[in-house]
Amino acid sequence: MPQPAYLLGQINVTDHPGYRDSYARPLSAQLAKIGAELLVSSGDAETLEGEWAGNWTVLIRFPSWEVAVEWYQSADYAPLKSARIEELTDAGNLVLLPGREAAR
Repeated sequence: MPQPAYLLGQINVTDHPGYRDSYARPLSAQLAKIGAELLVSSGDAETLEGEWAGNWTVLIRFPSWEVAVEWYQSADYAPLKSARIEELTDAGNLVLLPGREAAR
């Protein structure tokens, strides 16, 4: 069984209604289609150490690293990515992390 991968997004959303309607809803459908799961999507974060940039945090679990990269580079995601970067946010970080299989 492949190891899961996690995408951690730390972004600064400038248009919350637009982000929800134009990005988050279609994104949820894409993620479901590829077997990914949105674990966190929230403006509530408490920084315990260091600095945290942005006003929105997202954590997505993908079935594997390969599925995550394929989705991120896909023609299906391209218009959503463009809208997020060019219209709905003014800064952000996305980090792909390897996951671990659950202990049995």
